[in-house]
Amino acid sequence: MNKQTWKIPGGFILGAAASAWQTEGWDGKRPSQDSYLDMWYKNDPHVWHEGYGPAVATDFYNRYKEDIQYMKEIGLTHYRTSINWSRFLLDYETAEVDEVYAGYLDDVINELIRCGVEPMICLEHYEIPAVLFEKYGGWGSKDVIDLFAAYAEKAFERYGDRVKYWFTFNEPIVPQTRIYLDALRYPYEQNTKKWMQWNFNKALATARVIKLFQAGKHVYREDAKIGVILNQEVAYARSSAPHDQQAAFIYDLFFNRVFLDPSIKGVYPDELMELLIKHDILFDHDKEELDIIRKHTVDFVGINLYHPQRVKAPSRQWNESTPFHPAYYYEHFQLPGRKMNPYRGWEIYPRIVYDMGMRLKNEYGNIGWLIAENGMGVEQEERFKNEEGIIQDDYRIAFISSHLAEAMKAIAAGSNCKGYMLWAFTDNVSPMNAFKNRYGLVEIQLEENRNRVLKKSADFYRNIIENRQFETDEFTYK
Repeated sequence: MNKQTWKIPGGFILGAAASAWQTEGWDGKRPSQDSYLDMWYKNDPHVWHEGYGPAVATDFYNRYKEDIQYMKEIGLTHYRTSINWSRFLLDYETAEVDEVYAGYLDDVINELIRCGVEPMICLEHYEIPAVLFEKYGGWGSKDVIDLFAAYAEKAFERYGDRVKYWFTFNEPIVPQTRIYLDALRYPYEQNTKKWMQWNFNKALATARVIKLFQAGKHVYREDAKIGVILNQEVAYARSSAPHDQQAAFIYDLFFNRVFLDPSIKGVYPDELMELLIKHDILFDHDKEELDIIRKHTVDFVGINLYHPQRVKAPSRQWNESTPFHPAYYYEHFQLPGRKMNPYRGWEIYPRIVYDMGMRLKNEYGNIGWLIAENGMGVEQEERFKNEEGIIQDDYRIAFISSHLAEAMKAIAAGSNCKGYMLWAFTDNVSPMNAFKNRYGLVEIQLEENRNRVLKKSADFYRNIIENRQFETDEFTYK
């Protein structure tokens, strides 16, 4: 195959992402500061791969200077992480700040800036305090929106002078989908109406926090922006037949547009609202709340892209005794001959990046956006070590370059794509899978006191950042 060279535009972000709970560990955490994930892990450690969970994670809390030196060595332009809401406050009702944890975040942000890495901060990456889950039912309660806004205001006041890029949530649809739609996570309750209420309350929380951000912007960086990070399962119909097209349309309504539209357009799709009423799962809301969503939309948006979602019209009889699920309208479809990541069970289809870019250009006012997460998780990577003990992750290099090439195509076609953030900087813990699938540019050696070792992909990424260009094999995705 011929090689194709891609030039990266000036100012294009080339960074990496992580979250607080997946990296920090519990060192220094008070017993009253459990997050929902800490609570789940304590209740169900056996469902986490080999028992690894958030308790130690990558020990970033103690080793952040070491990790930031690796970021500097690789040349990351940006690093995106989260504030662990459950640790940032001592009292969630009064928003009293924990000065120890807040001081640690000061040090992390300052060290990033000192090393030439721009911090990007997310306010919630699944880290809702456990006590709010137990007392209020988590994001099912409007009270939690008030408490989240009070927390956000404290974070803006504390770090707004140094942080340019803020996000309200990372993947706001995911926790409740796993908890209430598919009942795969603690407390394992299938309740579609609760799922939809969580969806709405997080959209409203985003608008409320944006309103706060805009009102206090004079005390932040002049160029500060606020957005949200959405995981988009770019939906492709099995065929051009109307029934398959309708299945993909409805899938997209429930899992993509449920956040895309209120975040960027400030309104919900009429077709979605009609389905919510039809199936008696409409969220509790009033006109004032819809007005807040309409008036306070995001400045930019992060999009997490990993794999496509392929659907077809359902062929089976729905069991009417079960609660409504959007799968009433679709079935998943596996494309024959698809390229797969067998470890994660996901199709590899880089075209999702281009198609998402075109969608944002054509349907969402060409809003500024960045790929906030994209990466490849592989099991037992130690199999690929060379004689020097360096993981030869050529599969990750191919994955990054093929997806980044689609971003360059989208930019050439007019999409307002501003950057690419790899998931993840280091290997880290994921819900249930723990350290099973490794995503990092940097290996975490669990059996060797969590030592860090750069992988081959780290050199590849450094070269891209330094030279502002890269090569791919020339091929076409059907």
